[in-house]
Amino acid sequence: MILHRQIVQLQLKETFAIAYGNYTFREALIVSLQSHGEKGYGECTAIDYYDINLNDFQVILNRLQSVIEKQSIVHPTEFYAFLLTLELPSFLRSALDCAYWDLFGKLEKQSFLTQNKIHFNQLPESSITISVDSVEQQLQKMAQSDWRYFKVKCNHFSESDILKLSESNLNIALDSNGSFTAQDCLWLENYPEVANFTYLEQPMKKGAEQYSNLHSDTLANWMADKDCQSSADLEKLLPHYKSINIKLVKCGGLTPALAMIAEARKLGFKIMIGCMTESTIGISAGAVLVPLCDYADLDGANLIANDLAQGSHIVNGNIQLSEKPGLGIKLG
Repeated sequence: MILHRQIVQLQLKETFAIAYGNYTFREALIVSLQSHGEKGYGECTAIDYYDINLNDFQVILNRLQSVIEKQSIVHPTEFYAFLLTLELPSFLRSALDCAYWDLFGKLEKQSFLTQNKIHFNQLPESSITISVDSVEQQLQKMAQSDWRYFKVKCNHFSESDILKLSESNLNIALDSNGSFTAQDCLWLENYPEVANFTYLEQPMKKGAEQYSNLHSDTLANWMADKDCQSSADLEKLLPHYKSINIKLVKCGGLTPALAMIAEARKLGFKIMIGCMTESTIGISAGAVLVPLCDYADLDGANLIANDLAQGSHIVNGNIQLSEKPGLGIKLG
């Protein structure tokens, strides 16, 4: 097996404004694993508020390249067990795990869906992100969009903005990226129209002392993002969150995401498959889990101007899954 990697810059179509800052591009690490004439691809992006530095990942891969390349072709769950022994950061582990699933499927000439017996008739639609702006501008953008589901970013709490958004008759989720306070969340839990929002994602900063103020038995569909990193977090979140956002880079890849979905279902959570701002490589990996989820937020590749791959596509929110071998990813 041969390991390749490169850092690329993904230019955004417009400034991506969220509570953590404003961004005009993302850097992404693209990894590939090659064997018997086939290549599998994985991706992770540099996210400053997750303290992700791709140059650090390059150093790790330089150190471990020969160890990784010596691995024989085994089932992806066995390869993932090997990755765990390397004690990699979850973002990097995810890129390698996804690349291996893509490679393994291409070698076996089977799609990820077939290999995991994932069947579907109808898929949830993906939302598209509406950046931080005045509520009037946000409503105008949504009115002009061909998408039907929206994730509206907030960087502070505004009762008047909440009222306008909740009365818009649009399919809106709120994502404050941790910018709300406990008092804000109490107001929302007692606001009857809060049920008009599809979900309310990561309302407060990460931490049990914060989410202990949330109550899952209210009309607010609180969704954990940064508070939900792995299956180990699920039980303690249950009294506070109704829904969870699974991102491959947070939990470490497709292999742990499958286990996390199964455990979350047992506990009664609603599940969303989410993404970072990433190319079709990362989006194609997340898309194969959409049939197992209630919500999808896979607009990442739609936000960038220089996508570098082909695979599963999101067209105005409609998820068009590739059923080609592996994850169906092809560069160019």
